[in-house]
Amino acid sequence: MEYRHELKFLVPDITLEKIKYRLSPFMETDEHHDSEYYTIRSLYFDDYFDKCLNENRAGTDNRFKYRIRYYLDNPEYINLEKKYKLRGMTKKDSETITASQVNGFLQETADVTDGKLATELFAANLKSGMQPKCIVEYDRCAFVEPAGNVRITFDKNLRGSTEVERFFDTSEEFPIPVMEPGWHILEVKYDEFLPRHLLQLVDINNLHRQSFSKYAMVREELKIR
Repeated sequence: MEYRHELKFLVPDITLEKIKYRLSPFMETDEHHDSEYYTIRSLYFDDYFDKCLNENRAGTDNRFKYRIRYYLDNPEYINLEKKYKLRGMTKKDSETITASQVNGFLQETADVTDGKLATELFAANLKSGMQPKCIVEYDRCAFVEPAGNVRITFDKNLRGSTEVERFFDTSEEFPIPVMEPGWHILEVKYDEFLPRHLLQLVDINNLHRQSFSKYAMVREELKIR
């Protein structure tokens, strides 16, 4: 996959709902929807020196991070992902892994290497202590448009936890909310162009673009060291 544009905004409830209302007649929801929102849970990795976190804070160009992701309504479908960022654009490599492999990473055992990314992540663990640092979870509504390969996501109720061993725990009151109530995340992703009608419907010019990561927000809010 080539690098894509990725625009991020923090928006209040009313703005998020207005944009969703405008887009819904013109865009389809993605394949994960069976209700208005679906829940995503990710396990993020970092090394002994918190290289990924520190590079994010510094705005270092040409960086990457590893995460394992699944959807709470389909816990058997799990992806290991490596996300890259370069000059404000992103791309992602991914492969499907098993719950047994995830537990291998959580327990730092050798029985995880079945796939290119899994082998690479295991090697990074041996070399620099790349290991699970936190869980990031949120509720997503996602719209897609084939022209421009556009994906617009509305992520609500960002929450997280340092208890990485509970990655598959679906108990209520877990993880912990980490954003101010009433504020959520809007992301606009596209390849070479964003169709004019979608640009107008999102009204990007009246939003304040920001640079942040959910991983860094959870780490900083929970003061993980």
